[in-house]
Amino acid sequence: MRTAEPAALRSSGGGPDRATFLELFFDLVYVFALTRISARAFEDLVLEGGQTGWTAVTGGGKTLLLLLALWAVWQGTAWTTSRYDPHHLWLQVIVITALISAMVMGVAIPRAFSHSGLMFAAAYVVAQVSRPAILVLVLHKQQYRRLKLRMLITFCATGVLWLAGALLPGNARVVLWTTALLLEYLAARFGWPMPGLGRSTVSRWDIHGEHLAERYQQIFLVALGETILLAGLAFTRSPTSPGMVVAFAVALATSVLLWRIYVQRAGQILGEAVTRAAHPATVGRSAADTHLVMVVGVVATAIGYELVIEHPAGHNELPWLAVILGGPAVFLAGRARFEYEVFGRVSPSRLVGIAALLLPVPLLVRLAPLVAAILAAVVLTAVAVADARRAWGRPPEEAATPF
Repeated sequence: MRTAEPAALRSSGGGPDRATFLELFFDLVYVFALTRISARAFEDLVLEGGQTGWTAVTGGGKTLLLLLALWAVWQGTAWTTSRYDPHHLWLQVIVITALISAMVMGVAIPRAFSHSGLMFAAAYVVAQVSRPAILVLVLHKQQYRRLKLRMLITFCATGVLWLAGALLPGNARVVLWTTALLLEYLAARFGWPMPGLGRSTVSRWDIHGEHLAERYQQIFLVALGETILLAGLAFTRSPTSPGMVVAFAVALATSVLLWRIYVQRAGQILGEAVTRAAHPATVGRSAADTHLVMVVGVVATAIGYELVIEHPAGHNELPWLAVILGGPAVFLAGRARFEYEVFGRVSPSRLVGIAALLLPVPLLVRLAPLVAAILAAVVLTAVAVADARRAWGRPPEEAATPF
């Protein structure tokens, strides 16, 4: 363990650095946190009488807000360990702080808009403020410290909104938290601008592309693992019936298909695409947004698993179909963008698959949830087969990023 200043940005020419055990430990917390996200959504849709109409939209929006906050903590930590040596003591302190904060956020998620709001907000603020604060102290080169100082000021300002929102009830909390998250996202998008301190050009950031690519692959696997976990838990906590057995089998098949579509082939060579790009950080930032979309789709799909396994022969409602079919559709939309980032094109099968998932929704409202789940599995199978046919008999396709 090194305690010297992590001043030198990591060299992209020094060979690939794998994620550290501490980073993988950090990811394990997100397995728990994502299950809390799913549990909250499941309660809204089923356990508390279900939600319909506008209530379902607002409930889903609140859950999405919490998921975006979790993503912000994970992404900020992943970018930090991809820019600086994660074996340094102070970088490990940053990761451990984020790990503890994410765990506290996960515990608070189910009641974050009631009595656990302050717990969630405080943990989020600690994670976001401590990271640039530590780097401001340990980085000696002015050009590196200036960026972290701008980030620190931004997170301190938005932290006031997070903590103030936690002290307010209902809609006021949602408004302040949404405003804070939007300000943070815009600040990151435009290089953390600050009067008197300037702003950064993201394309000039030095990152270890293969390390960052591996981190995104790993968080996708975490989300995919959550689908397996939820399907297994839903199947074991209720008496089995033939419909539940079929629903469980469909859920497992769908998880395998999501993995297959992701890795064939863009998911395998994301690191190559990032390192080959003229501006690796630009590809990395784009991949961040893309993986967020895919993770949201996978988490929604996992929630759909629970609904289908526990109510295979029930009656569909639009909020249920929004996760059973909308989840895979959102995943395919993110996967289409991912393909463009790596290869500079989008396969028609992605767009056809999205249409095949969404167009039958008016007909499926009258049918059982299991029918919708089977349709999702069939559509994903067709997309996976189209990918396999394109690659059959050809040499492995190389990255050709347009960035």
